[in-house]
Amino acid sequence: MLNKYARAFFTRVLTPFAAMLLRAGVSPDVVTLVGTCGVMAGALVFYPMGEFFWGTVVITLFVFSDLVDGNMARQLGRSSRWGAFLDSTLDRVADAAVFGGIALWYAGRGDSLLLCAVTIFCLASGQVVSYTKARGESIGLPVNVNGLVERAERLVITLVLAGLSGFETTFGVPHIGVLLPIALWAVAAGSAVTLGQRVVTVRREAAEVAQAEEQGRTA
Repeated sequence: MLNKYARAFFTRVLTPFAAMLLRAGVSPDVVTLVGTCGVMAGALVFYPMGEFFWGTVVITLFVFSDLVDGNMARQLGRSSRWGAFLDSTLDRVADAAVFGGIALWYAGRGDSLLLCAVTIFCLASGQVVSYTKARGESIGLPVNVNGLVERAERLVITLVLAGLSGFETTFGVPHIGVLLPIALWAVAAGSAVTLGQRVVTVRREAAEVAQAEEQGRTA
């Protein structure tokens, strides 16, 4: 849902920056790699220490590379299968780093095994949600469904509320730290619903294809 509108807006905003990088001789693949490394650094350095505000600031700065690299490729007119594969693969790495950093906090100084488990569920379910679409498409199905909580929603909910929760330790705002657990429970529930939506859709589409093939054989 957010992908449809947010991408269109930020694509227009970031087009001049993408053009500047191209003029400087930077390739889209380099932007993809640097962006992923930046997200991983922000998540795995700051989050395990409980620095959710500054960690979110760093992650947000680098997460826009996901839009910049695609914009650069389109301006070059050479979008490739390799670029799409690299971008998609490193998206999964970045997502794992974000939730992995939060899980490390709760497994350590955050001292909550329950929230650590919820965070790990968010990590795993997000990966499986992405896999279901990729696997369905690989067997020739369109997987034509807009899930309740897809990657954009997972990141926005988690990063916004994690950043706000960081105001408690960084700026002394009381009680606002509760926003991070709220975000994790919301993402966990939404990811479970989205996974169910995709599984049901693939089952329906597979049955429709099988029925069409059967009718073709008997015609």
